[in-house]
Amino acid sequence: MPEDFAAAERTALRGLLETLKQEGLVPPEWERAARAVPRSAYMPERIYLGDDLDPCDRADAPETWLRAVYADDSVVTQINDGEEPGEDGGRWASSSASAPGIVFRMLRMADVDDGHRVLEIGTGTGWNAGLLSHVVGPENVTTVEVDPVLAASARERLWRQGLRAEVVAGDGALGHAGGAPYDRLVATCSVRSVPRPWLEQVRPGGVVLTPWESPWICYGLLRMTVDDADTASGRFSPHSAFMLMRAQRTDLRIFRDVVSDAHRPDESGSGLPPWRVAGDDLAAQFAMGLRLRDVWWTWHDDPDVEGVASRLWVATTDATSWAAVDWNGKSDDRFTVWQHGPRRLWDETEAAYAWWTSHDRPGPERFGLTVTATGETPWLDAPDRPFPATG
Repeated sequence: MPEDFAAAERTALRGLLETLKQEGLVPPEWERAARAVPRSAYMPERIYLGDDLDPCDRADAPETWLRAVYADDSVVTQINDGEEPGEDGGRWASSSASAPGIVFRMLRMADVDDGHRVLEIGTGTGWNAGLLSHVVGPENVTTVEVDPVLAASARERLWRQGLRAEVVAGDGALGHAGGAPYDRLVATCSVRSVPRPWLEQVRPGGVVLTPWESPWICYGLLRMTVDDADTASGRFSPHSAFMLMRAQRTDLRIFRDVVSDAHRPDESGSGLPPWRVAGDDLAAQFAMGLRLRDVWWTWHDDPDVEGVASRLWVATTDATSWAAVDWNGKSDDRFTVWQHGPRRLWDETEAAYAWWTSHDRPGPERFGLTVTATGETPWLDAPDRPFPATG
């Protein structure tokens, strides 16, 4: 490595750590790990930047590459599940290196200690597994990656750094029973439902920490304590967004995936502005996602419909029910609603929003989840205060 690049990297790392330390995110043991496990050693030569996911090669643009690697931001490391973009040239992120700030926040939340046996779900580049290996010992780290190419690359990077953690190519939803029981399970992909094998493979008293999302919003972390092989319970916290576990993906992306010309929706009216539930209020969106577990939404601006400036679509993930809420661009107190299917989705949305406001508009930190062998129960403030959820 050229000396000027090495010097630039030291400066970039120092700046990143100073920023994170000012925010209280990096205690001494993790600062030592960050210095011993350089992020650059775990990044591919090609990364993707900006909204258009433009490729950036280390060989061609080393300063830009290094600046992205040591920014407190996520870095897209794979597009289109490793396949070349199709004829339309469309690109979408399929794997990324998480922002260092959330990486260290999660490591602190996991309360990892020397000698703990840790199962990581979602190896990605391998950097997180490298940090864990430095603190608990590589012999105590097992990491699972669904993409065999990414798994092989991460294994090579870890071993090149002398960290022979066990890297498993497989479905993270199944965990890795061969190394159980674990003291900690840390996922670096989000889930919509906690896989039951995770509970079976973490010892009683152990911790499961995973990013969380619903079809409504990708937002939040869930930290659960395992009571026994069938039960775990814990609280959410805000401010995180991760890629969804591939096994839990849905193919629905736009309203055209669920709306047919043959549908004859029912017309009604509503006084609830659609942006209240699908706007900038992330706490409201989080609550909607917990109440409406199988419902997603998308905005359609300028839908080429006379008298409609903007339309909010909501639909079920099984594509059997949908609703559309029209705003005429003028009135903010009355909206036209169209609903189709066995469920009246906008009626459900209004009820969920009314419930949220009647409970003082709680944020994610007031919510929790209990998982048993028979299902998942969301609750507000305490496990003995469950609330109904649909879907």
